Amino acid sequence: MSGSRWILIMLAIAGLGLQAQLWLSDDGYRKTIKLRTAVAEQRALNASLRDRNAALDAEVINLKQGRDAAEERARTDLGMIGKAETFYQVVPVADATY
Repeated sequence: MSGSRWILIMLAIAGLGLQAQLWLSDDGYRKTIKLRTAVAEQRALNASLRDRNAALDAEVINLKQGRDAAEERARTDLGMIGKAETFYQVVPVADATY
């Protein structure tokens, strides 16, 4: 065999070795895929948290600007009743089996 043929064979072996290391090692292509998946999951989480924060910001602005929002919050969270209101509690009938 000639010298150039040996060089081509050695280069092909080195190329295959580098490709194997790229595709099969933990720091190669697998890690890239794992990182891309983690980034996509984090972006989805960030989007949901961004939406939640926007809703909370809107609620804070509403509570600061209007009395209606504060009154509604007091009614739902604290069970408060206005002075001119009458409170009625409806209790469902329990299923009685005799």
